[in-house]
Amino acid sequence: MAKNDLISGSIWDEYSNQVIRRMDEPTHQGEITEEMAEKIGGKLIVADFGAESCGDAVRLYWVVNETTDEIMDSKFKSFGCGTAIASSDVMAELCIGKTVDQAVKITNIDVEHALRDHPDIPAVPPQKMHCSVMAYDVIKKAAGEYKGVDMESFETEVIVCECARVTLGTIQEVIKINDLKTVEEITDYTKAGAFCKSCIKPGGHEDKDIYLVDILKDVRAEMEETKMKNAADASAAGESSFDKMTMVQRIKVIDSILDSDIRPMLMMDGGNMEIIDIKENIPHYDLYIRYLGACNGCASGDTGTLYAIETVLKQKVDENIRVLPI
Repeated sequence: MAKNDLISGSIWDEYSNQVIRRMDEPTHQGEITEEMAEKIGGKLIVADFGAESCGDAVRLYWVVNETTDEIMDSKFKSFGCGTAIASSDVMAELCIGKTVDQAVKITNIDVEHALRDHPDIPAVPPQKMHCSVMAYDVIKKAAGEYKGVDMESFETEVIVCECARVTLGTIQEVIKINDLKTVEEITDYTKAGAFCKSCIKPGGHEDKDIYLVDILKDVRAEMEETKMKNAADASAAGESSFDKMTMVQRIKVIDSILDSDIRPMLMMDGGNMEIIDIKENIPHYDLYIRYLGACNGCASGDTGTLYAIETVLKQKVDENIRVLPI
């Protein structure tokens, strides 16, 4: 896709350079044959997944070492828009070197974050976020093919939007990370509620166990409660803001947020993190961290995971915090 193919420069500017490059020159696009898989000593897995809502489809190829379950190579074919191609390309890349069980944990948010040029700037317009959801689904389809189970067996959360296959956890995380305040914003970021609309609120053509309006209300209440608790903790410490705290107080506040919001997520995947130092670089506070366990060397440590840590600390501690892994 050439730049002139888009309607205007303003639309083009909504896409990261990574997305643009992978649209035109995807690194992992192609086909893997049985002969190619045998040559490198692995089992060929081919999975197809199509998104009925937009008509896009993707085919994922894996070569898996049957002894270690490691994905030795990964390629794709995408039948859809340029964003679907870019998302599928980075999805295939994220799979390589992981075990099948590790690959299943790659989410659509990981895919989108890996496409960003800057941690704070989305890689694609909100209406294109659903392209990374398709990449997330085809991974589960491939894992199901390899293990001989249905892809639904990998679902560990409730699917809120069946049309776009968006989970409860994804919606909750997106609301927190992006400080969303309306259902319309949730739809822009995740595509949940963009199609049949039954998941938005009661009264649609299909009854749901949980609706977007309820999720938004609950998460916003939780965010406000946490904000008030942090303010109360700071007040109890005799300090009104992060910049007036001592170094010990700053570490204590940050460590408390990490314990409640970040470390449980890391430990689920066998990882952790520690604070190394906090340095003033006015107007910023540079927080130096070290990843531990499975997080050490993980590809998302410099992308999705780092972005999540920094965003939570900016929201709950100080907006000028920058997180730097060493």
